[in-house]
Amino acid sequence: MKHILFIEPFYGGSHQQFTQGLIAHSSHQIDCLTLPASNWNWRLSGSAVYLSKQGVRFEQYDGIIVSGMLRLSDLKALAGNSLPPVLVYFHETQLTYPKPSNEKRAMDSRHPMADITTALCADRIAFNSFFHMKTFLSSIPEFMDSVPDYPITGIIDEIRGKSTVMLPGMDFTDYEENKESHENKIPLVIWNHRWSYDKNAASFFYAVDSMINKGMEFELALLGESQEQRIPDVFQIAKERLGKRIIQFGYVENRKDYMNWLKRGTVVISTAKQENFGMAMVEAMRYGCLPLLPNRLSYPEILPEQYHDDFLYSNQREFLQKFQCILMGDNRFRKISSEISKAMDSYSWPQRIEDYDREIESLCKSK
Repeated sequence: MKHILFIEPFYGGSHQQFTQGLIAHSSHQIDCLTLPASNWNWRLSGSAVYLSKQGVRFEQYDGIIVSGMLRLSDLKALAGNSLPPVLVYFHETQLTYPKPSNEKRAMDSRHPMADITTALCADRIAFNSFFHMKTFLSSIPEFMDSVPDYPITGIIDEIRGKSTVMLPGMDFTDYEENKESHENKIPLVIWNHRWSYDKNAASFFYAVDSMINKGMEFELALLGESQEQRIPDVFQIAKERLGKRIIQFGYVENRKDYMNWLKRGTVVISTAKQENFGMAMVEAMRYGCLPLLPNRLSYPEILPEQYHDDFLYSNQREFLQKFQCILMGDNRFRKISSEISKAMDSYSWPQRIEDYDREIESLCKSK
């Protein structure tokens, strides 16, 4: 059994779920060093310096796992020779994160460059999907084209050579096959994403309005969490416009209550501009929601291919057509919902943990 330190400077949401799941299911002893999930900009910039000064005896560990939120170059410089081999797990990267339409990446290259430096400093790198790894590697030349002079070349093969894909495990221990029947019930549409610009809520609400104009009956559960202190305008306007159709508005703190909403759901929808894996979508599908997803990002990877024609859309016309079809209650969807739910169990921790334990053992051999 190896002794591992997991460093997560943004310990909340999916990062926290992932960390807790790995610790609970691994056959290795994993200690955790964390900071709360807030002030993300400062976490990216300063967490490595702060955590390196907390008196941790890094040399007692066989290996270290850090999330991509930590600047590994800073940690290595400060910890020196006491640092054992390090695996970086990239949930997301600033190099590939879409900027708001009014912001240009060239204005601030610090965080994207830190991602590249972290990858170069790592002994091993894990991405949470093939889509994410491919996008990261292909974004490096584009980013280097934007630098004013002395662009760095020849690093893609170096990063690729120590990279792998490790799909995140998920906790379905409270799953029960007691999905509510939607026969003769009003369909419930689930939105369970962050309330931030990259999830493209405006496109979702446009589709909702289109279904209303077509006379479709349905209710809405808006379960995501706003990362701002105020509710984004697109949600506030929707709340006022849609009124009683919205039967849940905002984050659901209690996990059991949240799962009950998913079990009630008919369809879970994404209109995201950015999604490196999609834990919220996998969770909703596992608990019985039919998916409606863009035919891009990580979604073709996480949804079994036999369901692509029905539940992936390539343009707005397809989106609206498939949305209406689901709301109308095609009888064959009841069986498909159960099939997709079973397929999502492949992302459970018991199914994924052996890959992680093997990677940890491989990392520690280089000590």
